[in-house]
Amino acid sequence: MILAVLSLTTLGIGLGVVLSLASRYLQVETSEIVAELEAMMPGSQCGQCGYPGCSGAANALARGEAPVTLCPPGGRVLAESLAAKLGVEADLSGMAEAVPMVATLSDHICIGCIKCYKVCPTDAVVGAVKQIHAVLREACTGCGKCVEVCPTESMHLVPVPLTLQSWRWAKPAQMA
Repeated sequence: MILAVLSLTTLGIGLGVVLSLASRYLQVETSEIVAELEAMMPGSQCGQCGYPGCSGAANALARGEAPVTLCPPGGRVLAESLAAKLGVEADLSGMAEAVPMVATLSDHICIGCIKCYKVCPTDAVVGAVKQIHAVLREACTGCGKCVEVCPTESMHLVPVPLTLQSWRWAKPAQMA
């Protein structure tokens, strides 16, 4: 019994040392600008920009391969702040000012096919096969991928409802 405990302890310590050395010598260096750009992004990893998550989009922005208007959930505010950070001119004429959206489900039409469940990047859709699904509003980013794949059109994007938690005071009108 003591021999087994000692051998497992030695094995654990040895593998811990190997992992700590590997993490030190095999770490991937990232530039500061990529880290700052990724911190500015919404962090929803929705893929609406065409890149695999916010880190891929931040890398493309830092290399100059993507426009600053690439993030639909971030909207105009993010595009302006990215342009200011990178020191580039932002063409915001093609960007519409969008309100935050969230997916909803018409439960009387849902057939439980789980297609929406499979494509949701934030796991906001919950349910099981041949059972009615539900959408967790707190987790939904409004990317619309579930709406695109729903065969019965029971998924819809609607503006985020105003509650005490989501209400914000409007900006004051600027005097001319």
